[in-house]
Amino acid sequence: MAHRPLSPHLQIYRLPFAAILSITHRLTGVFLTLGSVLLVYWLVAIASGETAYLEAQALLGTWYGLLGLFFCSFALYFHLCNGVRHLFWDAGYGFELKTVDTSGHIVIILTVVLTVITWFIGILFSGGPA
Repeated sequence: MAHRPLSPHLQIYRLPFAAILSITHRLTGVFLTLGSVLLVYWLVAIASGETAYLEAQALLGTWYGLLGLFFCSFALYFHLCNGVRHLFWDAGYGFELKTVDTSGHIVIILTVVLTVITWFIGILFSGGPA
């Protein structure tokens, strides 16, 4: 049997930043699909009357409901910002390694900023956290 070198194992191989963002983009897409089920539940509760709506609001107002909504908004903004980045790539811009890393960091910063702004405005206009 020939002695061939082994490929680097995941424990010692460090994924490039762009690969991590690519995997995260796919995961946020899956999470948004699951989050759309939550949105449909909320819309059906609205259409079903006051009792169903109040039950849905009570569920979404719990700590785990708010945490789920927070992750949904974070996933939405990450997927949006990274999608815009992909549109630039589709047009042939931003393939230089430095630009890829810089745009990746911009995606993360914008995601955090947009999520924080959304939740700040939401808390401000709702009168405080549930």
